[in-house]
Amino acid sequence: MSNNPNKRTQGGRGGGGGRGSQGRGGGPPKKESILELAKFMDATVRVKCLGGRELQGTLRGYDDLVNLVLDDCDEFIRDPQDMQRVTDETRKLGLVVIRGTQVSLVSPQEGMEEIANPFLVPSAEEGGDEEE
Repeated sequence: MSNNPNKRTQGGRGGGGGRGSQGRGGGPPKKESILELAKFMDATVRVKCLGGRELQGTLRGYDDLVNLVLDDCDEFIRDPQDMQRVTDETRKLGLVVIRGTQVSLVSPQEGMEEIANPFLVPSAEEGGDEEE
């Protein structure tokens, strides 16, 4: 037997021992995805991405990592003076693949309406009536 401390032998530390329940074949069953994107297939969806981009198109496919395929996709252009504000102006992109790591929101276009932010405190110059 060799006296080399770096050489690993069967049965010692790091040997090819059993993996327990975390190896192949054992372990917990795969969890179901909490996203139900199947009901949005072939429907128009609006996707918000982490960088602030907003896209709208027909959902043609997706996977477990929320990679999305949108057809007839349009990108909503941001206001040049206020990059946080999205305008109604669009740019045609066509068929796109959106990487799941960038997706922050997927919503159906039908039945979607913008509501006022309930957490936004109105400023005094916007017509607040607190001074009376």
